[in-house]
Amino acid sequence: MNAFLIGGVILVAILVIWLAFETLQGRQKSGAIESQMTELRRDLQTIATSQAQSTGQLETIAKSVAQRLDSVAPALQDAVKNSAQITGQMTSDAQNKMADELKNTRDQISQMQLLLGEVQQAGKQMSQTAQTLEGILGGAKSRGSLGEVTLERLLEDSLPSAQYAMQYRFSSGEAADAVIKLRDNKLMAIDSKFPLDAYRRISTEGDEARRAFVTAVKGHADAITKKYIVPDEGTLDVALMFVPSESVYYELLMTQDGKGQSLDAYCRDKQVIAVSPNTLYAHLHVIALGLRGMQMEENTKQLVESLLGMEKQLEKFADKFGTLGTHLRNAQQSYSDSDKLFEKAQSTLKNMLGAGAGEALPEPSAAALALPPEASAKTSA
Repeated sequence: MNAFLIGGVILVAILVIWLAFETLQGRQKSGAIESQMTELRRDLQTIATSQAQSTGQLETIAKSVAQRLDSVAPALQDAVKNSAQITGQMTSDAQNKMADELKNTRDQISQMQLLLGEVQQAGKQMSQTAQTLEGILGGAKSRGSLGEVTLERLLEDSLPSAQYAMQYRFSSGEAADAVIKLRDNKLMAIDSKFPLDAYRRISTEGDEARRAFVTAVKGHADAITKKYIVPDEGTLDVALMFVPSESVYYELLMTQDGKGQSLDAYCRDKQVIAVSPNTLYAHLHVIALGLRGMQMEENTKQLVESLLGMEKQLEKFADKFGTLGTHLRNAQQSYSDSDKLFEKAQSTLKNMLGAGAGEALPEPSAAALALPPEASAKTSA
């Protein structure tokens, strides 16, 4: 019983202590809250004061802005009036410029119409010229003449006249349109071929005309190989087939036969090189450079031979010059010996003359008057 009583007392004491502690903490918290509320009231009062000051400043700024707007309004009205005047002036200027441009455009259209009339007239003239040219090229003989003339002009522009010949005839009686004369009397034949008929039919007849074109080109290549590649008469193992039309030449390059072989390859197999005016011009320039190089080589050989001959002449001159030097040395030695003998004879003569003036000397004998052999030779000389 006492134990329960003691436990209850202790529990009550603990509750009292806890309540006292809680009361003390509540008081501390209430004091902190009151302090924070006081600071908050101060902050709110400060904010209210600042807001009142800001309101006064805003009223001042509003008054200043209103005054400035009142002063700007007349200037703005003047600017609007000036802008309207400027806009009217710009509109007037634009209308004037547009009128001028329209007038210029009409003038240009009139000029273009005149030019179109001239172009139409030129087109008619070109059509007539084309018809005339077609008439000229209508026959194989005319086309051949045109090819030969073109070939001759290219040769004239690229090579000296001594390096080529037109209508060169072989022993078989066949005549190539031209040959180029190379080193060691070698010749390169050039023949002009112009399969225009078959080419012109390609656009209308298609594959059939192309087969005829292939046959014509192959026939030309075979004929050139047979007629103008004649090594026994000094020709090279290759010849040129001149096609005086770039369009026909292009068709030749692009066309294949029934076996899939290009016409250009077939010609090369026959040792025939197909050339157009442009490619022939390039070939001729290369040949001209080669001929100049070979001429320089020939001139160099002649110069070397001339230098070798000069070297032999200089060797002979050196031998003659050595012999002349030997004779000159011998002559110089003989002159020196003769000069010494002459001085000796002159001294002896002076001594004899001096002795004769002082006293009479006996007659010299023949043996005394005799000169040495070298002096005798010098005196006789």
